[in-house]
Formats: sequence, structure tokens, C-alpha cells
Amino acid sequence: MYDRIPYQVKQRAGDRVSLQKIWKSHSIPNATKTRLMKALVWPVATYSCESWTLRKNEETRLEAFEMKGLRKILRVSLTAKKTNEWVFNKAGVKRELLDTIKARKLAYYGHTMKKQGNCMEKEIMQGTMPGARRRGRPRTAWTDNIKTWTGLPVEELMRMTEDRDKWRKYVHGVANPRIEDG
Repeated sequence: MYDRIPYQVKQRAGDRVSLQKIWKSHSIPNATKTRLMKALVWPVATYSCESWTLRKNEETRLEAFEMKGLRKILRVSLTAKKTNEWVFNKAGVKRELLDTIKARKLAYYGHTMKKQGNCMEKEIMQGTMPGARRRGRPRTAWTDNIKTWTGLPVEELMRMTEDRDKWRKYVHGVANPRIEDG
């Protein structure tokens, strides 16, 4: 279970193999191939990503998965000595896969926290396990991703999820940060 995400990404990378004729075709524009990758490959690779606990190495693997797909579409090998930035510029896109996963996790968090009454999902997300924790460094929890991405305490997040429009705008801002010059 601990190494589940990289396994899923590796396993679903095979979906790109079945689309080899499309990726290698010179008659299909690269923009269309990119849209096909986002529509056919990404949903399969990110299935149930709302439940994932992302650690740094898994984020790196997801970024590598995205880059590998773009390099395949553009027919740029790793030995061509082209930087990732060059590949993104050539494809006319920016990194989106990890931002999409963040947005889906945050939306799921908001959806769960809005539930009223005795909801087991909400209780699990809010509650703590009884008893003493195990020795050693605590593992990254699912809610740790939410706290890290938003930078807010849990109480403030729960208050924000009550207003649907405010939460939706906040999720969009966290998942799609603007990079401003100067």
C-alpha cells in the first residue's frame, strides 16, 4: 500500500503503449496529441487520486510521468539533451497533472467537510486514533497534504468549506498558483 501510487503510474503507463500509432503519427498535430493524452491517459493514471497521500517522491514520479508523455508525443528522447522547460515550451503547455490532483483532493475535502450529521468519512478526517502512536517519525497523513498546500489550520479550513463558492475559488487559487514577475 505504501508504494501503491508509483505502481499504479507504472502500470498505467502501458496505456500510452497502446496509443503508439497516434503518438508516432506525423499527420496528427502535437496539440491534438496533447489533448488526447490529457483525455485518455491522465484519467486512467489518476483514478481515485483523491485518496492518495502524496509524498515528495510520488510528486516527483507524477511529474516524470507527465514529462515522459510529452517527450513521447514530441518524439524527444532523453539523450537529446533538451531540458524539461524546452519540452513544455515546444508543446505549448505547462505542468498540470499535479495541480489537477491537488484540485481534486481539495474539492473532495470540501465535499466531505460540508456533509451534515453523523458522517463516518468526516469523523475519520477530523478524528484521531485512540492510543499512543508508534515509535519513529510519523508518516505523512492525508490531511497533511491539505494543510501543506493551503497553509491554513484545520479549523480555518473547516470554516471555509461551509461557503461553497468561497471554497471553490480558494481551491482554484491553491491548485493553480499564479507566478508573477517582480
